[in-house]
Formats: sequence, C-alpha cells, structure tokens
Amino acid sequence: MGVRVDKWIWAVRIFKSRSQATEACKSGKVSIDGMALKPSRIIDIGNIIDVRKEQINLSLEVVDLLEKRVGAKLVENFMKNLTPDEEYNKIDLLKHKSFEFRNKGMGRPTKKERREINIFKDK
Repeated sequence: MGVRVDKWIWAVRIFKSRSQATEACKSGKVSIDGMALKPSRIIDIGNIIDVRKEQINLSLEVVDLLEKRVGAKLVENFMKNLTPDEEYNKIDLLKHKSFEFRNKGMGRPTKKERREINIFKDK
C-alpha cells in the first residue's frame, strides 16, 4: 500500500500547504528517476524523490509512509535527505551575490551609483 506523492511531500514538511505540493507536482518540479510525477502518483518505501524548490534540487528517500502532517522533529523518521551539500551552498551564493552593502544613513543609491553597481554585478 502506498500514499499519494503530494500528500507525502506535504506531510514531511517540504511544502507549507498541500496545494503548494500539488502545484509543484503539476508543474513538473517533483520527479522519480527523471520522470515528472502527477500529484496522484502512489509512492512506496524506498523511492527516491527529487524536488526542485527555491533554485535547489532536493533528493529525498522515502523511509516510511504517512498521510497526516507530523511535527518537524518527527520528519526524520519518515524520510532520509540525500541532497548533496553543493545544493545548499547555492542558496548562500545567491544570497551574497544579490546583496550590496551600504552604510547606514546613505539612503538609496543615485542613478549614477546604480549604473556602477550594475556594471560591477555583470562582471
């Protein structure tokens, strides 16, 4: 006996709502072995599910099945996170790349300063 993939990724707290999990499945962000899944796809223990979320690719192994959402501390009993550390490093790089430091009280950049910032970002 299996459980729907959208219910499972919602129950293990990958997405905040079941509708977000369903939408991720419909848009092709959830897959097994490179094949996109429909929200109603039944999964079993041992499946490895790939989820594209916020510019990183999560890789999760199904350890146990559940249909009801559980507390954050209990999630590790139902899934094993196989995501490599490089994926998490992408988030840190993106945060630092889009941030430009300005001293307090400097206000918004002028048009000239914005052009210089954009030239610097493009390099």
